[in-house]
Amino acid sequence: MNASPDIRQQLFDNPAMHPRAGLRHSPIHAVLLTNGDVDHVAGLLTLREGQPFTLYGTSGILDSVNANRVFDVMAAGVVAREPIALDRAFEPVPGLRVTLFSVPGKVPLWLEDETLELGAETETTVGAMIEANGRRVAYIPGCARVTDGLKDRIAGVDALLFDGTVLLDDDMIRAGVGTKTGWRMGHVPMTGEGGSVAALADVAIGRRVFVHINNTNPVLVEGSDERLQIEAAGWTVAHDGLTLSLS
Repeated sequence: MNASPDIRQQLFDNPAMHPRAGLRHSPIHAVLLTNGDVDHVAGLLTLREGQPFTLYGTSGILDSVNANRVFDVMAAGVVAREPIALDRAFEPVPGLRVTLFSVPGKVPLWLEDETLELGAETETTVGAMIEANGRRVAYIPGCARVTDGLKDRIAGVDALLFDGTVLLDDDMIRAGVGTKTGWRMGHVPMTGEGGSVAALADVAIGRRVFVHINNTNPVLVEGSDERLQIEAAGWTVAHDGLTLSLS
């Protein structure tokens, strides 16, 4: 699910992803993109060492990747690019059923121009409903706001992995490392007016997990008041090595 710039370290730390037959083997058979932002696609350049896999995404997301010729290193004869329609289930690997659905978002930063529309529900930012063995996980690493339609979509899931980029809308400004708010970046804050904790509080969800957390977000500090506040609201802050099972 997406390929971040640090995917090499992620693979190194996860024995299940290590080669099983030969020096360049990879057990990765499929990669699914939920948008075209750099932090979701840059790792694709690390997965180009001659092992075939299928790259899945909506036509809008794949178009943004195809528009950048640096990704031609994923040779067409090795890496198949498979466009997926919204709201139509498919199986990227046998036994794993996935359905993509649109969520409020924006185009990738590197494609922004004067026509930028924030919070639009298009093919460029999607969530994924992942199903196996009668269990469901909703994966939504980027979301600009929580709508009634989104709440209806994820009601009853066994686990929700949701956009936790910022705690407050002005996190980046407070930290002195940026000028954009969470909303301007296409990310709903955890707390504050319209924040995801309050907006999703009345939705029946099994396990609630924040992912895609920016390194300025204070919830990353174990034992901090901010972390305790989020945990008291019933959420888990994702960490390296966190495992969820659909068995």
